[in-house]
Amino acid sequence: MNQAKTRKTGIFSGSFNPIHIGHLALANYLCEYEGLDEIWFMVSPQNPLKTKAELWSDELRLQLVELSISDYPRFRASDFEFHLPRPSYSVYTLEKLRETYPDREFYFIIGSDNWERFGRWYQSERIIKENQLLIYPRPGFPVKEEELPETVRLVHSPVFEISSTFIREALSAGKDIRYFLHPRVWEAIKKDNIRL
Repeated sequence: MNQAKTRKTGIFSGSFNPIHIGHLALANYLCEYEGLDEIWFMVSPQNPLKTKAELWSDELRLQLVELSISDYPRFRASDFEFHLPRPSYSVYTLEKLRETYPDREFYFIIGSDNWERFGRWYQSERIIKENQLLIYPRPGFPVKEEELPETVRLVHSPVFEISSTFIREALSAGKDIRYFLHPRVWEAIKKDNIRL
């Protein structure tokens, strides 16, 4: 009985520096085509593989996520990792999520580029053993489905060749890239003249 009521919740963790239409379209696909009830955009305060100097402020990145998802009820912006020890490691975030929300069934969402180097992640084997993972395709990083562990599944979503790095570089160069971003995010960036 309880299993039937469990909400299938995708955890889309990332810097979202900033969030762009590639992130949003992928999450939209996962909800509509891959059986997820909702997706939480888990804004990471500090990626152990990135330097703090590369990141816009935590508050700004979270605010832009909130602006971009407010019209779609199956999306949620989350600052969950802001309240965990830093640097934030996925294995601990996922453990804490299961403890805090026992009524949810979590799916950890990563790109095939991250899957290729997943062995470098902190306690990667434990993540695979204790969690369900959804891998989405990224250009140049094919996945052999037949070799995936039982808890890992490849989804066949459209491929989006947009990166936050491209967005930041375009903004720094003064480019008008409004169609790469949610309209509210574009308006906020232009209003505050946000550049890297």
